[in-house]
Amino acid sequence: MFRTLRHRLLAVGSSIAMVLGGPLLATGVSSPAHAAVPETIPLKITNNSGRGEQVYVYNLGTQLSTGRQGWADANGTFHPWPAGGNPPTPAPDAAIPGPAPGQSATIRIPKFSGRIYFSYGRKLVFRLTTGGLVQPAVQNPADPNRDILFNWSEYTLNDSGLWLNSTQVDMFSAPYAVGVQRADGTTASTGRLRPGGYHGFFTALRGQPGGWANLIQTRSDGTVLRALSPLYGLETGALPASVMDDYINRVWRKYTTSTLTVRPFSDRPGTAYHGRVSGDVMHFTDGTGAVVTSFQKPDASSVFGCHKRLDAPNDQVRGPISRTLCAGFNRSTLLVNSEQPDSGTADFYRDAVTNHYARAIHAQMADGKAYAFAFDDVGNHESLVHDGNPRQAYLTLDPFS
Repeated sequence: MFRTLRHRLLAVGSSIAMVLGGPLLATGVSSPAHAAVPETIPLKITNNSGRGEQVYVYNLGTQLSTGRQGWADANGTFHPWPAGGNPPTPAPDAAIPGPAPGQSATIRIPKFSGRIYFSYGRKLVFRLTTGGLVQPAVQNPADPNRDILFNWSEYTLNDSGLWLNSTQVDMFSAPYAVGVQRADGTTASTGRLRPGGYHGFFTALRGQPGGWANLIQTRSDGTVLRALSPLYGLETGALPASVMDDYINRVWRKYTTSTLTVRPFSDRPGTAYHGRVSGDVMHFTDGTGAVVTSFQKPDASSVFGCHKRLDAPNDQVRGPISRTLCAGFNRSTLLVNSEQPDSGTADFYRDAVTNHYARAIHAQMADGKAYAFAFDDVGNHESLVHDGNPRQAYLTLDPFS
């Protein structure tokens, strides 16, 4: 089954949540106002990468009308995955030939919640277990996709429209941008790096002491393939487990004697929760003084993954508070702002102990927007385009510069 990105688990259905999380899935059920959204829309893929290798494209996900997992071909026709096995069996070849350098190609995307993968030079290896699709997991050196240059975008298309985003939650790799043409003919786009941003990101990571350069993976021929997220850096030993301890300890000390106020809903500013630390636990109370949820002191994995001790269920209390805490820890703003979330970016990543991977990504984005960690959408800092009646979607493979 699709390995869940650990973010924003607001889902149309539980099977979809296993594919993606996030604003892509915060779409609710179909809306009659947008029932005119067709069963498929065009996705124009443009290859501005400057690379000469053959590009392969995949459209994998969950069919919203049935909840079945599968893939879509270039015409947008859905194909369910066959039964898998144990050990996993090869998945059908779902590769769509992508455009040549300097060219564009258009495919159709159906009402899916899924991912658009693209790879350079080699097809990706997908396998099926009895539980569904096995995704690439390049933090594992034995993964067959470890030495392939690839990336992916996430999307949901349903009767309420299109949600399409770029993501670096799991890794930073081949650069690309996404866009949507609205019903009025205007176009919105995001995800593009600033000039020099691709090399700028890796330069910043290499220059950051403390193990951050160890996140970078290269091929034996010297090709830079990607940088793993810090969560996977912890899992592989690239980053020390104590990488966030100093900041977490300072936050816990501060809120032992002061109060952290979280207003998680921008449309309901009157809804506030108040956090105070007692021992290793931060308790949050509502306006009546009643404790509504509590958090054990997190570790770096909880912070970078927005999970474990910062788990965020799809509810109206703990989940929203946890998402806000996670964003504050990753951006290192909890010591300078006791009213969360932050209204602006001026204080983001300024502490010496922070998510330097996310810091470097945001610094290199043309519009400053990215999904550099699980809840980067807190405060609307995510790289997402949406339209309720899209004419066309765009995926642009950008230069490696």
